[in-house]
Amino acid sequence: MVKLAKREEQIMQVFWEVEKAFIRDIIPLLPEPKPHYNSVATMVKILEEKGFLNHEIVGNMFYYYPVIGKEDYQKFALKDVVNQYFDNSYPRMLAFFAKEQNLSEEEFSEILTLIKSKKP
Repeated sequence: MVKLAKREEQIMQVFWEVEKAFIRDIIPLLPEPKPHYNSVATMVKILEEKGFLNHEIVGNMFYYYPVIGKEDYQKFALKDVVNQYFDNSYPRMLAFFAKEQNLSEEEFSEILTLIKSKKP
């Protein structure tokens, strides 16, 4: 898996939300400034080449759908951030966010509860 560029991530966010779409259908769902149809078509083709999207043919048009799920990409992207900025240490990352966001004791408790509930 590869890290996506900002606009590629925006396009994937739309596909993860709508699940299947023609290119013309996703453009209104993208943030401003809206890219031109040809730009989106080029990025969708690149996303397909990268293995994030696939298509089926409906009439003479391509109907695209995600191949890689949002959660899978989130895991990959988070691992990349932890590796690049926190020396591959999740405790360092959590400490950084706790400090930067001035988390309350209640929020710490909520995080611990979530972590404990996910352990096997």
